[in-house]
Amino acid sequence: MEKISYQGQTLTRWRVGNSTFLAVPEKGARLMNWNITLGDGSVRDVLYWPEDADLAEIAKVRGGNPILFPFNARSFDRGEIHAWRAADGVKRAIPMHGIARQGEFQVTRLDARGFVAQFVPDDQARAVYPFDYEFTVAYRFESVGLSCEFALKNLGATPLPWSAGHHFYFKLPWSAELTRSDYVIRIPATKRLKQDATGGLITGPQLKTEEPLDNPALIDTLHTGLRGQAVVFGEKGRPGDISVQLGTAPVPPSDACFVTWTLADDSPFYCVEPWMGPPNAAEHKVGLHFVAPGETQKFVVSIAVS
Repeated sequence: MEKISYQGQTLTRWRVGNSTFLAVPEKGARLMNWNITLGDGSVRDVLYWPEDADLAEIAKVRGGNPILFPFNARSFDRGEIHAWRAADGVKRAIPMHGIARQGEFQVTRLDARGFVAQFVPDDQARAVYPFDYEFTVAYRFESVGLSCEFALKNLGATPLPWSAGHHFYFKLPWSAELTRSDYVIRIPATKRLKQDATGGLITGPQLKTEEPLDNPALIDTLHTGLRGQAVVFGEKGRPGDISVQLGTAPVPPSDACFVTWTLADDSPFYCVEPWMGPPNAAEHKVGLHFVAPGETQKFVVSIAVS
């Protein structure tokens, strides 16, 4: 573990086995980059981080793993985007992907295998999510993998609604001579959904368990009704697959989902995102969870490279 300077910020770099991890825990608890040194000495990026990234505008950076809290993606209130309504009946504005990815965190533990950081809500965050709580992000780094645990503790007297998730930007393709069509993804889903223009959930495309990653039908699709916890993707017929596991149970809750997304056909990344539930959960209630007063709920995701 070492400290390095980047754009006037102090970042932390971990070397665990063959893996190197780079993070700025105080800025959105953002894991920026993860790379693996291969047997021939070459380096493979697992998580993509753009060279021109601006940490002053970290919420806008397409790279690493933005933390999505308290709700994923686009929230709506009665058709109005970027708004939500709590049990008190008050409509409140909420940014895309919530309040954590652009927020400040306080590091509560930092060691040779990872970190724990606690969200420090500012005035805007308190206006968006007006509850008494502690939200922490804990990373544990391994030689060819990682785990990340969200913990939401209710310090108040009102149940806390949430449906959080991750936005992993995986480097792809990771072999220079290949294209996205040389990659396949296996998703054990029984139902596919989309979000419509008013925030509702509608039927998504018909997909097989295994699909090529250049299939445009995968973009912005919610894969739910999962028969297993792991999504696996990689190069056809080659080692080095990435496995993303949602939760700790062999079969996740019925409303849990994976989202597949990328920006363009030539983007150097592909996002495979494990979420507690679909977007706009506060309104349609699918995948919405509540933390009772005095209780703590956790959401765990792990990634491994084979």
